[in-house]
Amino acid sequence: MRMEFDHLLRVVGSEPVFETALLLAGAVDAADVQKQLARWTASGRLYQLRRGLYALAPPNQKAPPHSFAVANLLVLGSYVSCQSALAHHGLIPEAVPAVTSVAAGRPGRWDTPLGRFEYRHIRMGLLWGYRRMDLGGGQHAFVAAPEKALLDLVHLQPGGDSPVFLQELRLQNLERMDLDELAGQAARAASPKLVRAAAAVAALACADASEYEIL
Repeated sequence: MRMEFDHLLRVVGSEPVFETALLLAGAVDAADVQKQLARWTASGRLYQLRRGLYALAPPNQKAPPHSFAVANLLVLGSYVSCQSALAHHGLIPEAVPAVTSVAAGRPGRWDTPLGRFEYRHIRMGLLWGYRRMDLGGGQHAFVAAPEKALLDLVHLQPGGDSPVFLQELRLQNLERMDLDELAGQAARAASPKLVRAAAAVAALACADASEYEIL
């Protein structure tokens, strides 16, 4: 039986992003479902984010998909980190044009109707320091803690431990960062580069605190 769009809306409900598998329960023709999804995507009623992953387009969205939740779903096993997480935590002032995540898989980039999503590779032994965050509207995503977001960025950036690079980040609100946790995570990674960066950030935080006291 051919699936109608009203039926799709009932099945998807309030899910901002859904997978094709959600529509294949029961006595349905998988080929017909795929054809209908292709038609609705071509007509602008759906957004295809990648093979098997879709979002409702306005005005049928009950809640706009949060970019961090989309990032997690595009590449399973990833978490939002680097500049994206730092901006989310209020530690850098710039708006970030793409959502950057890290994962153990291959690096890549997805350009979708909901934005650009970039994925950086880190080894399995560094996949820690993130938590499941409530994004509101029933949406959640795995996002790096402030300390891990900074260390991931330093790890991936050539010369990321240099004072010049750290100054260029224009780090702010460093009181929100746990400097002991930062040093502990750098030591856990067993990376001299990260240990140097953690010490440099601690020095920046002390300098900021001293300037604030003078003011």
